[in-house]
Amino acid sequence: MTSLDEVFDRFLSGGGIFKNREVLCHDYVPEKLPHREEEIEYLGSTMAPVLKGYRCSNLFIYGKTGTGKTAVVRYVLKHLMKKAEELNAPVSTCYVNCRLAGTEYRVLSSLCSSVGVKVPFTGLAQSEVFQRFLKGLEKKGGVLLAVLDEIDVLVKAYGDTLLYDLTRINGELSNSKVSLIGISNDLRFKDMLDPRVLSSLSEEEMVFRPYNAAELRDILEERAKLAFHDGVLADGVIGLCAALAAAEHGDARRSLDLLRVAAELAEREGASKVEERHVREAEKRIERDRIEEVIRNLPLHSKLVLCSVYLLNRKVSTVATGDIYNVYCELCNQIGLEPLTQRRVSGLISEQDMLGLLNSRVVSMGRHGRTKKTRLAIPRSTVKAIFMEDEQLKELVAYTPACLLKA
Repeated sequence: MTSLDEVFDRFLSGGGIFKNREVLCHDYVPEKLPHREEEIEYLGSTMAPVLKGYRCSNLFIYGKTGTGKTAVVRYVLKHLMKKAEELNAPVSTCYVNCRLAGTEYRVLSSLCSSVGVKVPFTGLAQSEVFQRFLKGLEKKGGVLLAVLDEIDVLVKAYGDTLLYDLTRINGELSNSKVSLIGISNDLRFKDMLDPRVLSSLSEEEMVFRPYNAAELRDILEERAKLAFHDGVLADGVIGLCAALAAAEHGDARRSLDLLRVAAELAEREGASKVEERHVREAEKRIERDRIEEVIRNLPLHSKLVLCSVYLLNRKVSTVATGDIYNVYCELCNQIGLEPLTQRRVSGLISEQDMLGLLNSRVVSMGRHGRTKKTRLAIPRSTVKAIFMEDEQLKELVAYTPACLLKA
């Protein structure tokens, strides 16, 4: 306890690097969004009809993580609601992060809350929750802007039935209207949707391009003015954070994380300035944490594919897709799960290759044609540690596939 008291006292007595660390968090919506003025204006003009009681076009927004999609939408919604209050316009909004909600039931529950309808945390049929949402909408009236962030996560897990129902909802309403705004990090998300859903949802589309290094630098400089005391950032710190993030997909979130973690490392060691070495150390820590978060958030079938490669890599460094599929089917059988088709599993392998969890390459087998060889791109210890946290998967980490028993 004495050592902990010393840690706390040292923190409290220090001059401090941060003025307001919340400014560097992902959910902070700043008063200025540099280099997204065009997107803000377009989104504002798309939503403007709701101020006169009209339903605006459904809108679908694409872009990689950290390109400002969520920040822009929340920024425009904030100013739209302020204007609606001035005009006394019957407008309401609901923002749902589908990754955090996790299930269709909870997404519907959040939508119900936005129109003043309370539903139990669980226990009702989904159709009953949807009907309560409809009744709540009719009672409240006006226009509801429903934002479904990371909608691709929900559709990958549960299909597009809920999305289909929501795109058709206005046909069942007489006293209210609903406009949908979908946000996806997956540029191929449209390929997952039924054509009927796609034609209704994507009345208008926006694509957010990644930031370049100069733009990221501007964003960081704006945030740094609010986040830090004067003179605590050494020359080159902001430029390095921007350059590292620009090299990896132009991700503003990553650049903010680098700056925040670097400052926290400097603060913990009692340094008076944040230096470039702190940024380099922050990069290593964030990369490790990012990989762990990605694995934890994988759908179950994707986890089983990763586990299959993990098990096969005990004996061989690279494995063919057919071998991975055979082991994957064994693991599905172990936990009583219906396996996906080999073509779908091949797609999951490609997705994890893009995420940096697996490393796949096509190799020539001479007259036998070509095949894809795959290996883990991350330490085996990382995979094992995360799967051991999962009650459903920890038994599979020690499983021995039939092909390895024969070897």
